[in-house]
Amino acid sequence: MTDADMTRPEMTAEHEDGNALAGPLREIFAVDVTAAIGQCVSCGLIGPVASLRVYRRAPGAVARCPGCGAVILRLVRGPSGAWLDLRGTVSLQIPLPAAD
Repeated sequence: MTDADMTRPEMTAEHEDGNALAGPLREIFAVDVTAAIGQCVSCGLIGPVASLRVYRRAPGAVARCPGCGAVILRLVRGPSGAWLDLRGTVSLQIPLPAAD
């Protein structure tokens, strides 16, 4: 076990992995955003959206960094639209389908 492993929050039954965002984000974006690579504003960890820890007990979904636990994104849906807050992300590199 490395020092990095000892400082990472453990997986618990309270959250799902970032793949829980595939359906809701697919409705907003035309590509699978869970394959996108993002960077945490707080600790600088770089990884796919699918690796985020997603909490859905609130009216929306909150995704946290698996390294430091900082909030990376928030997604809330209502009858008239959806709100996506990415302020915890430095950048998001979204893979695009190959051109024919």
